[in-house]
Amino acid sequence: MKYSGIGGQAVIEGIMMMNRNDYAVAVRKPDQEIEVKRDRYISITQKVKLFSLPFVRGVFRFADSMIVGMKTLTYSASFFEDDEDSEPGKIEQFLNRVLGEKLESALMALVMVLSFVMAIGIFMLLPLFIAGLFSSVIESERLMAVLEGIIRILIFIAYIKLVSRMEDIRRTFMYHGAEHKCINCVEHGHPLTVKYVRESSKEHKRCGTSFILIVMVISILMFMVIRVDTIWMRILSRIILVPVIAGISYEVLQCAGRSNSKFMDLVSRPGMWMQGLTTKEPDDSMIEVAIAATEAVFDWREYLTENFPGWEKQLEES
Repeated sequence: MKYSGIGGQAVIEGIMMMNRNDYAVAVRKPDQEIEVKRDRYISITQKVKLFSLPFVRGVFRFADSMIVGMKTLTYSASFFEDDEDSEPGKIEQFLNRVLGEKLESALMALVMVLSFVMAIGIFMLLPLFIAGLFSSVIESERLMAVLEGIIRILIFIAYIKLVSRMEDIRRTFMYHGAEHKCINCVEHGHPLTVKYVRESSKEHKRCGTSFILIVMVISILMFMVIRVDTIWMRILSRIILVPVIAGISYEVLQCAGRSNSKFMDLVSRPGMWMQGLTTKEPDDSMIEVAIAATEAVFDWREYLTENFPGWEKQLEES
């Protein structure tokens, strides 16, 4: 595998692919045509040099992914809105008068804040409270930290299992698989065609699912070391240490995603197993969307020529 620098995410009936500051969204519209939109986004880490330092940049890279993710998700959803001719409600009219053109940005910021708060509550604080129910029978704080981490992982698995029962989410997981297959295809030296993408793996080392699992494992190790006496200090520590855990986890993910060593493959393996929950095998129409998004921001022919001489023979043979 050869690192390409491209990444992405699934959106509603489509794929977003990003290469450095350029990103593209490809969406399969209701009329079955593929719409591709290309844009640029300058990372927070490029705007402020301090934020690009190792173990600091991870938090801001995560913020970047949320910002771009919300923009592209909103764009893809616009093709499937119902009742476009209906009159806006009173609340929407009021917000339009007060915020005007800033309404969409304000709503996006609100959704991001609420999502972050809910994530902290569900995946950080809830496991702490559930583990606390066993404090009368488990005296070791290290064992309590491990139990809390296991509960956190189980909650995440249960959450993914629950939402994957929804048809829209299931299709999004299929597009997620198509995104990974495209990146794996070129990083393993194959032409970006439906045939070779279909044959590629739907699991990838740099996936956000792997990042979440790494966060959970790092949190277990950190809370085994950091000890506080009161429940309120424990709650505060779970909130305050989120950026620290995210920063460490990002560096681990980046190292794993760029390395072909057996050790880093071993580190990546649990996260790739977890991707079995968040990725599904796509159909060829989804692969076509992923290819369209990738080609809008990434010259895969030039990349293969530089890194995999003789790749053209694969096209001749296919």
